[in-house]
This record gives sequence, structure tokens and C-alpha cells, in this order.
Amino acid sequence: MTSQSTLSSVPALGTHPASGSHPSRAETREQLAKASYDLLVIGGGILGISTAWHAAQSGLRVALVDAGDFAGATSSASSKLLHGGLRYLQTGAVKLVAENHFERRAVSRQVAPHLANPLTFYLPVYKGGPHGAAKLGAGVFAYSALSAFGDGVGHLLSPARAAQDVPELRTENLRAVAVYGDDQMNDARMALMTVRAAVEAGAVVLNHAEVGGLRFTRGRVTGADLRDRIDGVEFGVNARLVLNATGPWVDHLRRMEDAHAAPSIRLSKGAHLVLRRTAPWKAALATPIDKYRITFALPWEDMLLLGTTDEVYEGDPADVAVTEKDTAQILDEASLSVRDEQVRRELITYSFAGLRVLPGGPGDTAKAKRETVVTEGPGGMLSVAGGKWTTFRHIGRTVMQKLERLPGHPLGDDFEPVSSLPKRLPLPGVANPRAVAHRLLVDNPAPGPRMAADTARHLATHYGSLAFDIVRLANENPDLARRMHPDAPEIWAQVVWARDHEWAETQDDVLRRRLTLTVRGLATDEIRAGVQNLLDQRH
Repeated sequence: MTSQSTLSSVPALGTHPASGSHPSRAETREQLAKASYDLLVIGGGILGISTAWHAAQSGLRVALVDAGDFAGATSSASSKLLHGGLRYLQTGAVKLVAENHFERRAVSRQVAPHLANPLTFYLPVYKGGPHGAAKLGAGVFAYSALSAFGDGVGHLLSPARAAQDVPELRTENLRAVAVYGDDQMNDARMALMTVRAAVEAGAVVLNHAEVGGLRFTRGRVTGADLRDRIDGVEFGVNARLVLNATGPWVDHLRRMEDAHAAPSIRLSKGAHLVLRRTAPWKAALATPIDKYRITFALPWEDMLLLGTTDEVYEGDPADVAVTEKDTAQILDEASLSVRDEQVRRELITYSFAGLRVLPGGPGDTAKAKRETVVTEGPGGMLSVAGGKWTTFRHIGRTVMQKLERLPGHPLGDDFEPVSSLPKRLPLPGVANPRAVAHRLLVDNPAPGPRMAADTARHLATHYGSLAFDIVRLANENPDLARRMHPDAPEIWAQVVWARDHEWAETQDDVLRRRLTLTVRGLATDEIRAGVQNLLDQRH
């Protein structure tokens, strides 16, 4: 692969939608407006996506819409972890940790091994820190036991040994290092693959479609009026049941059903920073800040992810952003265990903030459990919010079980109960990513430079076996085989794939969520123009 990033390398011809691409927005709108659905899911975060996936698997006619992009808010602003929740052991929530581990292992081993990867965590114990070595040693042993030791046995490690794997680890006053295992992912990619799974099961989906109002029949909510934010076209969707899965906006939609609806949730802001790495990291750091909070330093996408904050947020969810205070706090907390060289501000390539949805009520947000809140309005609309990424499949199944048991059976009885569905249905592209990367490197029939190793790894771990379809695009048009930027693994064929097969409508849809150039700080004006050029060739 070449390393050009000029506009001359952006293909201008032969990139119109290929056979097998999803329907156009106009075709999807027509389909949504003409049919009558069993279930309309409003909200394309992972909770709504997972519910739509399971509902479609059950044989229901499902529609899914979102005012922005799929996973465009909270669901692509997480710490990128599939984890059991080590901190929950502090509160004695042993059963919860065991359940989280079960879901984590199911996702990382059977459902999406191509999108998740194991990650070793080092928990440093410093002199004067909030926890002693004996306590943390016992904690990580119990944590690994609740995972049936599937990631090895939690244990203590010497500071010298830990510093070999994490050269930027601060070793002054470091007494010991506790070791445990969890998993990591690219949250936006996991969400998009789940959207694809829902569509393959029969769901009809549309992003950038904003709800302007709800439809009522004899006092019951039976659909929604929508506006396409891409071209302004207005349309409607009729459904027997409407599910409000709008995350931080859940109460906004509830007030469309009942103007006097009381608040059901509260919001907590979590901010993160992405930095260029100054050295290789073979493990992540989870550093205790106090009795309940941990700050993470995670190797992710060849960079370093730092965070997170946890504070009450009471503003407009659309305005959530990383502030100077957030940046200073994250760097300051990271510096407890990370050397100064690695936490310099000039290394920051990107920052992002998301909102955790927590049950309403008093108390410290840092101590709150990530529970799922379910409420039913006077018009029969079910609203669901909260939970955590690790248990996204479990939440989808749980919501479906609630829908099945609703009084009056608004969904009818002509569908498969979720309890009878396969327990570990894989996401599209499921494959061994190492095997896929190997194949990409050795099976490259196109003339010219061979595929770069980092591109092969990137394609394998973000698309699984679907990577072969992307490479076919590149083989058909050599311009699409070019790297988008010398310092990123992505190739231009991924933009065409995002446009034709992953519902990408805007530059940010492509560069922030389908690809990683934005978080790497590489989404230049030139690259944005190239992406827009390819998006404009859609029609």
C-alpha cells in the first residue's frame, strides 16, 4: 500500500454504490412510512440497537430510528471496555460481577471475537494509596475466580516486572502491582456490527431521523412523526408498540407522551482524552484514586486512552463536551501512575465526553450502579435507559422479556419468545482476527505494493471476515487501496464500504465512528474533502 494522503489519491470514478449495498434513504423512508411495525425503537445507541436485534430475531417487524448517527452519543464515548466491574466488589455485588464476566466472555469469545481483544490490567499499589497490596491482591484473585479463571489467576507482580511491560509506569513509591484480565473493543464498531445484525434479521433502520412528535390512537402511542435531517423530508412510522431508548434524552421523549412526566433519570458526565504514545504498552493501568474511583490508562488503537471523570451533569445532553477542568483532572489523575513524558498536553489528539444514564435519586454518581431503568407511560410507550456496554446483549434480552409480558400483549403472540433464541448468536464477520489478518497479507492478488501489516490487522479487528469484501473493493479500484494518511492504517475502500454498507451519511459518521482518523487527530481538511467527495457519489 502507498502512503499518499493527497486529494489526487482520492478515487473519482467507479465508486458508485455496489450491488448488495443497503437501500437509499428515500427507499428506507418509503418502507418505514408504508408498513406497519410491531415495534418502533427510537434511539440508536447500543441499548436500542440490541433490543432491535433481539426483537427482529424473535420474528417481530422492527423499525429503528435515531436523530443522529448510530452510537453517535454515549455509545461511542465509553472507556471501550468489556469488563466485569472490579469496583463492584467494593460494594459486595459479587453476583453482578459474575454476571458481567459471563457476558464479557460470551461477547469476546463467541459473539464478537473479531471485535474484542483481551487486555491485561496492572493495578499499581503506591505507598500511602487508598488500598494496600494484600487487599488488592485478594481482590484481583476473587475477581478472576468470578470469571472462572478464564483470564488467568489474579496475582501480585513486582514493580520491576510491570515496568518492563509498561515503560511509562511511575515506579517511585510503587510497592506492588496487582494483575487481572478484562477485554477491550472499539465501541462504535461493535455498535455498527450490531445494527448490521439487526438488519440481517429483518429490522429496518434509519439514522439522522428526528422525532418531531408521537402518534396516538385512542390515547395509546402508536408511532412517531419524523424529519430526515439529511434532506428535510418529513414522514411517519406506525407501530403497535413504541420503545423510547434515547439515553440522555429519554425524559424529553417521555414528555412528548405526557407533558407532566416526572424525571426518571439523572446524568453523569464521563470525559476521556486520547494521546499519542511515547512507548509501547503491553498492559493497561487501572489506578485507584480513592476508595471507589479508578482512573484508566489504556492502550487503544495504537494510542493511549485516559479517563474517566464522573460528575453530575444537568445541562442539555447535546452540549456535553470536555472542559479545561476535565482535561486538567484527567492528566493530573493519570500522572499518579504515568510518567510526565507521557501526559504532556501536546500529545493529546482528541477528547470526548459522554453521559451515563443513572437511576434518579440522591447519592454520589461514582458509587451508583449502572442499572437499567424501565418505565411505562400513560400512552403505553415503554422507556428504557441506563446499563453498561458489557451487558448490552443481556439488556436487549431483558427488554424483550418485558415487552413479552406487557398487559394486554400489545405485540400479540405470533413471535418467538426471546428465551428460545440462540444464547450466543454471533455478530456479522465473526472470525479469528489473526487468521483474517494472515489471509489478507498472503492473499493479495492485486499488482503493486503489498498490503501493510498494520492495515491488515486493522481490517481484521474492525470488520472480521467482512474485511475480504473491503479488499475486493480495493482490488477492483487500486485508488481505493491507498492509505488515507501515512500515520493511520485505514484505506479509502473503507469510506466506500461505510457509505454503501454502514449507513454513513456525514464526514463525522465516517471519520469519527466507522474509522479512527478523528480520534488519531488526522482528519485533515484534505481528508475530509476526500471523504465528502466519495459520499457525494452515493446518488
